[in-house]
Amino acid sequence: MKIKITLIVLLSFFLCSAQNDTIFLNNKKIVCSVNEITTDAVKFTYPNETLTNSIYKNTIQSISFSSGRIQKFNESTSYKSVDNVSDFDNVSITRVEGEIKGLFKLGEVSSKAVGTTVFSNQEQVKERAYKKLKIQASFQNGNIIYLTDQRTEGAKSGFYTSSKAETNLTGILYTTKLPNFNQFQKLIGNKKNFTAVIENKLRNSSFGMDVKKISKDFEIQSIKNENSLIIITGKLKGVKKQSTFRVVSFTDTSFNIFYDGKRAEYNVKINLN
Repeated sequence: MKIKITLIVLLSFFLCSAQNDTIFLNNKKIVCSVNEITTDAVKFTYPNETLTNSIYKNTIQSISFSSGRIQKFNESTSYKSVDNVSDFDNVSITRVEGEIKGLFKLGEVSSKAVGTTVFSNQEQVKERAYKKLKIQASFQNGNIIYLTDQRTEGAKSGFYTSSKAETNLTGILYTTKLPNFNQFQKLIGNKKNFTAVIENKLRNSSFGMDVKKISKDFEIQSIKNENSLIIITGKLKGVKKQSTFRVVSFTDTSFNIFYDGKRAEYNVKINLN
């Protein structure tokens, strides 16, 4: 009897799925009826509902229609992935607001570069500021920055005053894909104690990151899903004033956490074994 009920439920599910469209996002899928595709969004309704919903095309990988046709979207694949801090060159910087619609916001980023002397090249100073901004983004596995402000001043030299070339950048960091909370929980299981093995450090006053091997105990006290972000409350040996860490990536063998230490930002690799 139980087998018959299970077969009926499965058959009903497959029949329902066959009559609906499926929107595949970067981190989940939506079974629905697609009503309209506009220049920047897809409008749809959920099964047995009449309310129209919409989702930005930036977050959509493809749509599988009930007819069998599959439509892919270039918007979701136009940005390169940032899987670790060494991928900072993959970070895109834009001033077009439409390019970040529907993406996941991670927070503000900023960078400042000043020439070493009054003779420092202005373009080189600007390049250092942009590089640091990208490294800062990679620490959080963000792959696109919406630049909100750029102030660049050339070197000035005079009899009474002189100043060095300077560039200040401010932006908002986004990502096209967040680590999946349920998959991470399943990977961790009931384990609470781990070992941190690599520390990536970006000082506020530095233009490059410091990378070093470490061996520090890391204890997980709790894991929460906060607005689709994986937040860990725990303890990292040697870090006294920090108890909240964000998981920015994970693999089958390790995961990386991010935290802001005020004078520096950190991306730390934790081994699962």
